[in-house]
Amino acid sequence: MQRWKDEIKNRANQLRCIGWSYQQISNELKIPKSTLSTWFKKNPKPKNLYFTNRNEWLEKIRPLAAAANRKKRQKRLEKIALEIKQEVDSWKNLYSLEVQKTMLALLYWAEGSKGREVVQFANTDPKLALLFITLLRNSFEIDESKIRIRLHLHSYHQEKRVKAFWSKLLEVSETQFNKSHRKKRSEEKTYRRNIGGICFIKYNSVYLQERIMQYAHSIAEKLIKKINVPVV
Repeated sequence: MQRWKDEIKNRANQLRCIGWSYQQISNELKIPKSTLSTWFKKNPKPKNLYFTNRNEWLEKIRPLAAAANRKKRQKRLEKIALEIKQEVDSWKNLYSLEVQKTMLALLYWAEGSKGREVVQFANTDPKLALLFITLLRNSFEIDESKIRIRLHLHSYHQEKRVKAFWSKLLEVSETQFNKSHRKKRSEEKTYRRNIGGICFIKYNSVYLQERIMQYAHSIAEKLIKKINVPVV
């Protein structure tokens, strides 16, 4: 059994007297909570550990629990991000034309317009919009002058600043932006704000839209041969 120095015991007792919980003391002094329970089981609880009712206790503990969960989640995400970055950095064919066309086709199949005559992709996420237009440029020889951008904005968006943001990010001149659309929202409801509304990227080409969709279908058929989906 481990013997603890008197100075450690005294410090633990001081912390307990000013209202520290077993968990806090354990984290601070690296003493097991079972040991602390043995030391203090005959001691009265500090007054500031008591609460008059359950709601008061929940009000006190919830912010602490939320902060602890955020910290735990952040550490987990940092670990995952490092592991994935190392794995992706080891991939040798990520920049190949085949891989980029595959990503473009599946991304468009999921988020792009399925109508005819135009390649149209819409999203609120700047990274996703930039990824799409980058893959489009890398995968096909396109006429940059045929690219059009249309923004759907909320009342809180400053159109001039938002246009400048998307123009710089996507490397598309503001002269190629169509008239922005202002979305009407109920004043009674709250909505999550975003940096630049919804960005629609358009490229007028029946030929290209059909090719991208056909790439998506062909890739899917090759990867999921075992699944027979009836045509409706």
